[in-house]
Amino acid sequence: MLYRLGKILSVFFFRLFFRLEVKGKDKIPRKEAFILASNHISHLDPVVLGAASPRRIYFLGKEELFKNKLFGYILKNLGVIPLNRYKGDIGAMRIALKLFKEKKALLIFPQGSRGNISVDKVKSGVGFLFRKASVPIVVAKIFGTEKALPKGKKLLRFVKVKVIFDRLNNFRDTDSYKIISCKVLDKIKHLVYH
Repeated sequence: MLYRLGKILSVFFFRLFFRLEVKGKDKIPRKEAFILASNHISHLDPVVLGAASPRRIYFLGKEELFKNKLFGYILKNLGVIPLNRYKGDIGAMRIALKLFKEKKALLIFPQGSRGNISVDKVKSGVGFLFRKASVPIVVAKIFGTEKALPKGKKLLRFVKVKVIFDRLNNFRDTDSYKIISCKVLDKIKHLVYH
């Protein structure tokens, strides 16, 4: 219920104030589970992706966001799963795998935190989940949110925001978790919105 309301409001908000444009919605599976992997350049990114995707998306979010009980309660009801970014969080991975069994979609930022796309910062989580769950990977690239809400800023600037989705399936059986994650990040890096 809360997610549905949030989706309606965020779609309206981003279309009205940020002239949100989305391409590649046809790349998103209609009913099966999938991993959504995206660049991460602003705090706005999860909300923008939720607004851009025709499917409900669950999110991995840093556990520090859940320190405030009320905010944590809201996040859980929006489908955010707390994740300890500093150690292998087996509990969060189990929840993610359960979501895939229920044919749901999970958003992961391969870099782990906000910043420019860099293979040096890539985490192995996307590769791990891809190997364990055998679900498709949809990649997304967001443009504009780093200007709408730059890192360290609190006031929004109303600039154009764009999202493009695509599929990725050029993996080999011998690819390690890290190599899979690097291929995902490389694909995101080279996505262009025409």
